[in-house]
Amino acid sequence: MSRGFYIGRFQPYHNGHQSVLERIARSVDEIVIGVGSAQLSHTMDNPFTAGERVLMLTGSLTDLDCPFYVIPIEDIQRNALWVAHVRSMTPPFETVYSSNPLVMQLFAEAGVAVQSPDMYERLTHSGTAIRRRMLGGEPWEHLVPPAVVEVIREIHGVERLRRIAGSD
Repeated sequence: MSRGFYIGRFQPYHNGHQSVLERIARSVDEIVIGVGSAQLSHTMDNPFTAGERVLMLTGSLTDLDCPFYVIPIEDIQRNALWVAHVRSMTPPFETVYSSNPLVMQLFAEAGVAVQSPDMYERLTHSGTAIRRRMLGGEPWEHLVPPAVVEVIREIHGVERLRRIAGSD
């Protein structure tokens, strides 16, 4: 049984994440998905709660031909201890899939195999670009799976982001 680990903030979960997870699913028996910075929400960079992001992921991955676990992981602000923290919160895994240089370095130092999957259309498929489109009233729905659009509409996510961006 092989199990891979993939972590992201998923603010929001988008088609780039979907593409990476679909490719990972072809090389492992199970995927552990870490929802990073789980304690953050209602900010410009992190507008969605961990629970909302779990809904986005689980709704988007219903057709994934690979069992997966979605686990919120809070930050601990101590990089030297972070890998042990992640391991304490997740099922065991053999390989980490990430393109984040810090994540790659920390897991490599801990002796865990790391693979860096190619990113899917990184300039348009990024949480930052999607949040910017939401704020600007530009189309963004085509950049995320339909389940994410449903969650964001249900929670009035665009309106939340615009309120957060406002000033008093």
